[in-house]
Order: sequence, then C-alpha cells, then structure tokens
Amino acid sequence: MKITFDAVPLCSEKITGIGWCEVGQTNALAELYPENKYEYSFFTSGDSSRAERVKKLAGKDIKLNSSSFSGYLYRAASAFLPVPYSFFFGKKSDVTHFFNYIVPPLVHGKKVVTVHDMVYKAFPETVRGRTKLMLNIGLKKSMKRADLIVTDSEFSKSEIIKYFPEHKRKIRVVPCGVDLERFKPCTDEARIAQVKSSLGIDGDYFLYVGTIEPRKNLERLMTAYAAFAKKVGDGAPKLVLAGGKGWLNDGIYSRVKKLGLEGKALFTEYVPSEDMCPLMCGALAFTFPSLYEGFGMPPLEAMACGVPVLTTDAASLPEVVGDCAVICNAYSAKSIAQGLYRLYSDEKLRAQLGKKGFERAKSFTWERSAQLLYDVYKELM
Repeated sequence: MKITFDAVPLCSEKITGIGWCEVGQTNALAELYPENKYEYSFFTSGDSSRAERVKKLAGKDIKLNSSSFSGYLYRAASAFLPVPYSFFFGKKSDVTHFFNYIVPPLVHGKKVVTVHDMVYKAFPETVRGRTKLMLNIGLKKSMKRADLIVTDSEFSKSEIIKYFPEHKRKIRVVPCGVDLERFKPCTDEARIAQVKSSLGIDGDYFLYVGTIEPRKNLERLMTAYAAFAKKVGDGAPKLVLAGGKGWLNDGIYSRVKKLGLEGKALFTEYVPSEDMCPLMCGALAFTFPSLYEGFGMPPLEAMACGVPVLTTDAASLPEVVGDCAVICNAYSAKSIAQGLYRLYSDEKLRAQLGKKGFERAKSFTWERSAQLLYDVYKELM
C-alpha cells in the first residue's frame, strides 16, 4: 500500500497531544510494516521551517509531500467549497489518514479520520470559538466522507455514537501508546535538579501537565490544593502547572490570587520535550483532574515514569489508569483535596502506585497501537 498521513498536527512549533499521537503511530507503522510506502502530506504556507520540523519527525522511512499553498486558506475554503485535496497532493495514495477530525473534499483512495473526542458537543463552553465553528461546520461532512473512523477509547466511541449514531458501524477503537524510551524512570538527580532550577521550582511539588483551559478542571484543582495546603501548613509541596495557554483561562490564573496561592502555584507554560521526563520524575505525584478526555495521555506518561497519579472518575480516564491511580470525584474539590493528602502522607501508597502504574504503562505501546491501526487499513483494502 501507499499510505499518506495528513501532517497538519506536526507543523506547529509546539506539538500537542494529537501531534504526538500521530508521530507515535506513524513511526511505529513505518518500522513494523516496511513493505509499504509512507508519506506525510502538509501545506507549508511558504514557510520552509515547517518542512524542517516535519522532516525531523518523519525519520528515514516516511517521505514528505508538501504544498506551498496556505493551509489556512485551504481549510477555510474547503469548509464551504469542494476544493480537491488531490489537486495539491496527488492521486497515488491507497489510504490517506487525517488525524485531526476533518477530512477535506475529494481525497483520492480510501479515507480514515481520527476523531479523538466529542468535547465540543459535551462541553461546548470550554472549546475555543474558532474550533467549535470548524467542527460544527465540518465534522458531520468529514465523518460521512471517511471510510472508517478511528477513536482513542471505548468511551470516545460511545460518545461519537451518542451524537452521530448513523456512523456506529464505521468506528474502530485504537488506543494511544506511550514512548517508553522518552518516558521512563529517571534516576539522574542532577538532571532533575537542572530542570527544576530552569523552571524556578524548589522543593517537593505536585505536577499537572496539559493545556491551561477550563475542561482540565484546574480551578477546582486550585480550590482543592488550597484546602490541602491549609491542612498541611508551611511544608506543603508546591503545585506546578506545566502547559501552554488554552482557551478561556483567565479564571484559572485569577483563582491563584483569590486563594492566596502566589508562590505556591507555579505556571511554567510550555516545557521542552526533552525536559518533560525529568520534570515528571521529580514530582511527588502527578495530578490530572480533567472533566473530559478522549484518552488522557499525560497520566499514562507519568505512569511510564513510575510516578504516582491522581486523576478523576470522568470520561476515559479510568479506562487508561485502571486501578493504578488515586481516583477522585471530578466535581468535588473536597475529594481532590483528600486525594492530594493521601498521596502526600502515604509514602507506601506512592511507591505502590508508581510500581503498578509503570507495569500498566508497558501495555500501551505505540507498536500495539500501530498494529491495531494497520488492521484498520487492511480492512479497507
């Protein structure tokens, strides 16, 4: 087969979880099934640095197929007009896979789309207006154009069926993986100290990694942490929140002042990829209190690092962490505060969860994910 991967999620300087999911699956596919031809297709918009970024992620097995046309203009025009994707990227592919919800018009060959979640339907108030508009306009047409739909979890499958029952037979579940070379226990204390110093962190800390946005439930985490810190006193570990700014985040930042958490709650913004593992491994525990996730990569990455995890009973998160985390009520600050205290006060529990989580993470490999995805491609052909 000749298989094309739409590389829009890989073009940004700061790759999100969707992009890392594509990198993990596509690189593993190319390594496991070298008999096929693979390529990344993407618009450069005349910016040569985009091609350089994608080339680094493609390795030696995935070729590049780029167009200098504006990707923004194409996506805007194709939302309303049948502008052929094949005009820019040719008609030689057997399968083209779009990893970010939208299948454009007139793509040659079989078409696969990954729909990661239904947050724009379930929690529309937490989604950026531009993103919500794009999905409201394009997702129904996109799923109709797709020959098969891939999603990350059984939970997300049930959500898609709830809102788009007509596509029930098209949906296939392909769980994400974790890069066990990139995320693993770090015993280099000097490296951990270096990363902490570079981010202005001293002493023990709870860590959150993800976008700073409402559906991550961070205002409730702040309230829970304030109650925890009041109970523990001056020796309370700090709360470190690492991630880029998302949509409607003013309330999250203002909550720090309202609760008097200046100097205790620290925002690092985007953390370089090479620093993420040491940052996780230096944490007392990892916190991920999200209200809605199609999969939930960060808790899995923390588990792969052998770090104990606190998360919630919401959406797909129990499906990912199993019995290897402290599970809290997503809508109860009191429950989250109790979870923080359990992890802070019980060293034996932290060690137990770290060990169990590390073993569970081994079952979520990109190789397994790629094998399941390849079964989808074979089914089409």
